[in-house]
Amino acid sequence: MDALEAVGLFAAAFAAGAINAVAGGGSLISFPALVAAGYAAKTANVTNTVALWPGYLGGSLNYRSELSRQRRRVLLLLLPAVLGALAGSAVLLATSEDAFEVVVPFLILFAAGLMLFQERLAAFAATHHLRSRGEGHVPVLLLAVTFLGAIYGAYFGAGLGIILLAFLSILLPDDVQHSNALKGMLSLMINAVAVASFAAFGPVEWRPALLMAVGALAGGYLGVYAARALGAAWLRRAVVVYGVVVAAVLFARL
Repeated sequence: MDALEAVGLFAAAFAAGAINAVAGGGSLISFPALVAAGYAAKTANVTNTVALWPGYLGGSLNYRSELSRQRRRVLLLLLPAVLGALAGSAVLLATSEDAFEVVVPFLILFAAGLMLFQERLAAFAATHHLRSRGEGHVPVLLLAVTFLGAIYGAYFGAGLGIILLAFLSILLPDDVQHSNALKGMLSLMINAVAVASFAAFGPVEWRPALLMAVGALAGGYLGVYAARALGAAWLRRAVVVYGVVVAAVLFARL
């Protein structure tokens, strides 16, 4: 890894950490950067997961006030997040190097669509008693979504934040900043399990991972300021536009 590659990977990780704090999908910047640096797809994938984990930590630290009244939600969602992450990590370690690249753009378009029609879906969920009934109540559907999202997040992770934020916005009666904070905490927990699995059994390249971890931590912490500045409507629009752009780029690479 020469100096130019090091600067490029650090910058990509910083941007990815900030984007993950704002909406999610930062892996679509840092993962291709690792591939461009010459790492094989599966190696780049697990190294990227390890590298970006501190970014979620930075975002959660800066979202402390929004998380302080959501401790019960976090505790209730911890088990499905951990179990799903364990399953997703096992699937990735057992799969071929390029299989995940085919399904990712479809999943991201699905997530962007959820955000686009969030208000209609939220009204449907409320009418059919699928939404949370208050701050202390976590609906069963959200437990299931967290489990499935954790499987996907540990498997690849790009777009995990978009998917989680979409469902949190639909199923929880809260403002988008509190949902974004909870999304970041769930991503932190899911990726912590994946990092532990990949560190023990995956082909992690530690030099770029440690370098990128510093960039992701800084980007994740500072990205929260951008998320707060955007506000609810613009944050939602940014998620949808970014998701469509990312999916288009990935389709072009197939």
